[in-house]
Amino acid sequence: MTERVWLQSYPANIPADIDISGYGSVLDFFDETIRKYADKPAFSNFGKRMSFAGLDALSQQFASYLQTLGTLDKGDRVAVMMPNLLQYPVVLFGILRAGLTVVNINPLFTARELEAQLRDSGAKAIVVLENFAATLQKVLANTAVEHVVTSQIGDMLSTPKRWLLNAAVKHVRKMVPSWRIPGAVPLRQALAHGSARPFTPVRSHHDDIAFLQYTGGTTGISKGAMLTHANLLANLEQINKWISVSFREAQEVVISPLPMYHIFCLTSTLGFMKWGSLNVLITNPRDLPGFVRELRRWKFSVMTGVNTLFNGLLHTPGFDTLDFSSLKVVVGGGAAVQKPVAERWREVTGAYVTEAYGLTETSPGVCCVPLGAPWDGTIGLPVSSTLVSIRNEAFEELPLWDGQSDIDACTGEICVRGPQVMKGYWNNPEETARTLQDGWLKTGDIGYMDHHGYVRITDRKKDMILVSGFNVYPNEIESIAMAHPGVAECAAIGVPNEHSGEAVRLLVVRKDPTLTAEVLLAYCRTQLTAYKLPRQIEFRDALPKTPIGKILRRELRDELRKTEKT
Repeated sequence: MTERVWLQSYPANIPADIDISGYGSVLDFFDETIRKYADKPAFSNFGKRMSFAGLDALSQQFASYLQTLGTLDKGDRVAVMMPNLLQYPVVLFGILRAGLTVVNINPLFTARELEAQLRDSGAKAIVVLENFAATLQKVLANTAVEHVVTSQIGDMLSTPKRWLLNAAVKHVRKMVPSWRIPGAVPLRQALAHGSARPFTPVRSHHDDIAFLQYTGGTTGISKGAMLTHANLLANLEQINKWISVSFREAQEVVISPLPMYHIFCLTSTLGFMKWGSLNVLITNPRDLPGFVRELRRWKFSVMTGVNTLFNGLLHTPGFDTLDFSSLKVVVGGGAAVQKPVAERWREVTGAYVTEAYGLTETSPGVCCVPLGAPWDGTIGLPVSSTLVSIRNEAFEELPLWDGQSDIDACTGEICVRGPQVMKGYWNNPEETARTLQDGWLKTGDIGYMDHHGYVRITDRKKDMILVSGFNVYPNEIESIAMAHPGVAECAAIGVPNEHSGEAVRLLVVRKDPTLTAEVLLAYCRTQLTAYKLPRQIEFRDALPKTPIGKILRRELRDELRKTEKT
């Protein structure tokens, strides 16, 4: 039933299925891209452009260096711990070209988090930005890491800019804590060493693991999703079928503010390479004024982001005066794009935010709203070669919502089947068995599918609030509150209540400092039924977020529980 409706609803200009048989691995995709666009710019960062040919040469040098170490066998894991810099794609493709597996690590990890990921992955080598080497030093002895390569922020820049930037970061801004790791090799030295040694190409295959991509851990212990070359190739093709209908080869400028260590940015960046696009890497998107200054330098046509980033830009002076005349595609993912943000973005830039939905475990794309469609609260249709099924607790398929029947009877866990679904969780067969069932991935997200095939998420399974037996979804509460002109950001969580089991607590960052809880509650009362209304409204200066800007409801819940215990 799901497949039949989905095919009927599919956009006429998008093929229902993809074919990745032309590529044996991500490396075949890389080689084809290099041959086609060798002299074109591939990446830009800190004012320096790197061509596809330059990326080819430098990544080969790094691959050769890894091969000279003599202790890394095909499939071994190499960790990368740095923000968006030109050296990121160099190192990433170098690892893959050496036949190894990339383990992307959040550079903001604490020592505890870093040790857990290194130990779980069994990484034998790591490339780390010098700014975070002190954290690595604390845990290195407790891991299997044998080789450490360190990089400075300006490593890929020309002199004297490289010297000046590195000196400023270390001595003026004091951004590099003291560290000492015996035997650590500077990246530039590793590249020089690799350039003097022959490179032996390594053949990878569809079933080989390309990335050991760890989940954010926002719903529990972080797990390593095994993403194969076939998984990545499938999602690259799926993404391109949906968002590249108007792309011109070697002419698009893509703004990439989300970190490449996150699966959303990683896959989208690789996907845009297929068109010979120039990816502008934003190292610190949290510096919104600096981000706007960088945007002013470009006639950009594509941008990826999350709701909080879009909202932040809209409130940054000067953003509304940028040149948006070339902007074609804006993709929002990572968290729900809220209606007030989407509508304001359209008003300011003239472009729609195309909402996409995915997970680390699906490489990540699952659903996407057709290009040119206004915000409608859905996550769109399944991408090519992908099926979505709504299941209840007994894993029985639920009916499609016809627009009139009981919506609760059609709401359940969103399950996904397609070529982009992970191989499983690394060294975790129990969790793999709980998540993958009969070829379907259980996403942990709650939602429903309408009779046109469009999917709507109501919330995360573990974020749902149960008020007097009624399901209350934080996304709905937050969307209503965000529509108030005095609200900048908000998060809704469930708190214990002796009468109703749970009640809604709304934490708010104000745009208008005069906004009161009474005024906001009165506004919510016009939009929400009684049991959905916040029983507590708390104003804060900021809300905790993941590195890509997703608000951490779980952290807020944990914080409140600790407060109650004390």
